[in-house]
Amino acid sequence: MKTALLAFALLIFVAAGSACGETITLAEALKKAEAANHGLRVSAYDERLASENVRLNRSGYLPKVDFQAGYTAQLEPQSITLPTGGSFATQEADFAFLSLGIYQTLYDFGRTDARYSRAQATREATRFGYEGQKQDTFLQVVRAYFRILQGQKLLQAAADEVKQMTDHLRVAQNLFDQGVVTRNDLLQAEVRLASSRQRRLDVANSMENAWLGLNYLTGDDPTYRGELVEGTKVEVSGLDAPVEEILARRAEVRAQKKLLEGSEQDVAESKGGYYPELFARAGLDYVQNDKVKEQTIMAATIGLKVNLFDGFATTSRYRQAVENRSRAGERLRHVEADIALEYRSAVNDAKVAAERISVTESSIRQGEENLRINRDRYLEQVGTATDVIDAQTLLTQIRTEHYQAMFDYEVALARVKRARGELY
Repeated sequence: MKTALLAFALLIFVAAGSACGETITLAEALKKAEAANHGLRVSAYDERLASENVRLNRSGYLPKVDFQAGYTAQLEPQSITLPTGGSFATQEADFAFLSLGIYQTLYDFGRTDARYSRAQATREATRFGYEGQKQDTFLQVVRAYFRILQGQKLLQAAADEVKQMTDHLRVAQNLFDQGVVTRNDLLQAEVRLASSRQRRLDVANSMENAWLGLNYLTGDDPTYRGELVEGTKVEVSGLDAPVEEILARRAEVRAQKKLLEGSEQDVAESKGGYYPELFARAGLDYVQNDKVKEQTIMAATIGLKVNLFDGFATTSRYRQAVENRSRAGERLRHVEADIALEYRSAVNDAKVAAERISVTESSIRQGEENLRINRDRYLEQVGTATDVIDAQTLLTQIRTEHYQAMFDYEVALARVKRARGELY
């Protein structure tokens, strides 16, 4: 028991320490998450990598320049045998060499265009994907933020219950000492007080875990505690926006459309593998050789190259690209259906939570009056200890349901904004 009390005191001390920290608004918490969340920072690198991939594929429009130089030492120089007998060397035994070549694709039936367009579409899809992940992270921050606010309310309700049960135990002890009630009332009060203290520990621990989650999302130290703004609201303008407008704004839908566009370019590129490539090449080759008159050769070539057979690899790549395009189209429809369901569910949850708040507000007042009546009846010995304990339990339950409804309402509104793609 002593250990449990010490643990509880420690949790209360840590929770109370939040009042000494800086005030944190929901907007500030979201700003912190945008700047320091590890998942978002990883996704930012994905966008940069996609941008470099665009530059990589744009290089297909530019010429390729190769340079090579070196020095060769041979055991014997190459020579030819004369018909009349004897031989003479056609090169030096040791020689330097140099080669400079410029290769330019003139026309490849759109393969380079398709690769570049696909890279651009992938970059845009990555950018939209980052925006979607940011919205998901923001929703997690909202959940953690309101979970802490809810925890503070629940902790106060649990503390009130402990106070009430302590007072009830005192009354039961006095009545037992006077011989008015049996020991059963006293034992019942002691058990209920212990249960209330345990509940308070659970609520305090849950709130500490919520703080750990919020600090993880915002990149703060796990031990950091601030003062959250009580009464924070999520502002939503209307709950009945057309689903079509929502789908048009969602970053995930736009990302999938870009991926579909990229898969179409992939089909175009793979189909171009059936066609030839027209190219030009200019080169300079130097080989140190005093046996010949021309040691430096310069040449220019315009040519055509085509693959005649590659084991049906081109056909397989083309069919694979077509299937991938079909999969991308189906994934787009799947994402749209998921978002429509997400939005409609969030709207329904928000409407129901608002009604729950209205119902539980009046229930709290009734529960408080019910507790007062049963407490007075017990003091006057016309009621039982069980009635008092049941009334307190009912009041705590009603308060818990009220605070849960408030939490569910704000989170549901945040989910509505998330579904619209406009969560801050």
